[in-house]
Amino acid sequence: MSASEVEAFLSHLATQRNVAVSTQSQALSAILFLYREVLGIELPWLENVTRAKKPQRLPVVLTMQEVKSVLAHLDGRNWVMASLLCGSGLRLMECVRLRVKDVDFAMRRIVVRDGKGAKDRVTMLPDSPVEPLKHYLEKVKAVHEKDLRERFGEVYLPFALERKYRNAGREWGWQYVFPASQRSIDPLSGKERRHHLDEQVLQRAVKTAVREAGLTKPASCHTLRHSFATHLQQSGYDIRTVQEFLGHKDVQTTMIYTHVLNRGRSGVVSPLDRI
Repeated sequence: MSASEVEAFLSHLATQRNVAVSTQSQALSAILFLYREVLGIELPWLENVTRAKKPQRLPVVLTMQEVKSVLAHLDGRNWVMASLLCGSGLRLMECVRLRVKDVDFAMRRIVVRDGKGAKDRVTMLPDSPVEPLKHYLEKVKAVHEKDLRERFGEVYLPFALERKYRNAGREWGWQYVFPASQRSIDPLSGKERRHHLDEQVLQRAVKTAVREAGLTKPASCHTLRHSFATHLQQSGYDIRTVQEFLGHKDVQTTMIYTHVLNRGRSGVVSPLDRI
């Protein structure tokens, strides 16, 4: 296959409506690997290849009343977790992987470790879930102490910290805020540990709550994060502040929420509303 044939093939992929951006990128990488590493042929840079474009979708956002309605159909641990998604802007996996040491009740903040893009950030801890979270952590600590008495209680530590700090895995601060109900065998180490909660537990709970609340919007756990960002902007906070709370690398990613507010970036009012 010549360079022109490769270009034609990739351009054809880009024009197919049912082909994802990642599919075209994977095909390009595979072809380049074949020619460079297997056949030893250096292809010229394919400048004229038509690149598939990722479709721009506006995020689904709930109003404050809709968020309140969804939370009203949750309780216990699920209510606390959902409250952190819509009150702190956490991603789902950031929430389930949260460690006890990273919840700062005194400073009313949450430290997100190794978030998307392997970045750390600080976000707010809202007041409403503070007391329920404290009571919930008392139960989690009792379970952890029971695990320790049974000679378990060790949690997974990231970045080889287990080898550097041999007893840190049993310390309370390193435990997951939202642990699984049962211990399980870690496939990597072979140790019996208590992992974090399966994210599908909250996903199913939120889906049920949305249905019971009678909402027609296709809302999910990530919708609560979108709602957090939108409500911050509605409250008058600047785009850079919202960007920091969300952990976006590029402010252009955060700018999408200005389109959700109906009034756009410049606060444009429809001519019909002036009649």
